Amino acid sequence: MKIEYRRLTEKELNTFIDMRIKQLREEGAKEDIDLVPALKQYYIRHMGDGTFVSWLAFDGDRIIGTSGISFVEKPPYFGCPSGKIGLLSSMFTDPDYRRKSIAKELLTRVVHDAKEYGCGTVQITASDMGVKLYSNFGFVPNKNFMQYKLS
Repeated sequence: MKIEYRRLTEKELNTFIDMRIKQLREEGAKEDIDLVPALKQYYIRHMGDGTFVSWLAFDGDRIIGTSGISFVEKPPYFGCPSGKIGLLSSMFTDPDYRRKSIAKELLTRVVHDAKEYGCGTVQITASDMGVKLYSNFGFVPNKNFMQYKLS
């Protein structure tokens, strides 16, 4: 098995979105809306302006792993003087291909992209399944992360 890694383009976007939905379902998300149109609009807009990048893992023509990182900016702070932050998302590997270092390779590539963009930090809300991958990579928990839902 030879895995090939390539950047996401609009050509793969429908498959990428299908895999994102699978990931959300696997993580236990409740589906009460059709998320596909909003995802498509988001990815097209942010791929276009360079604030979202993704690497895909292929086995032949089949996408077997995805990654994504969105670049956001907030006022600089001591822990991140650039104010630029990478928000990881869409880290997903087909169940038949797990435990083969595919996710680690995808993570390495998007973290490299974050460095190139000038990010001072990368953040993720990790699924239970992903905690070991991120911990081994060097991510540390932030116990004060909180969220307030507006709708």
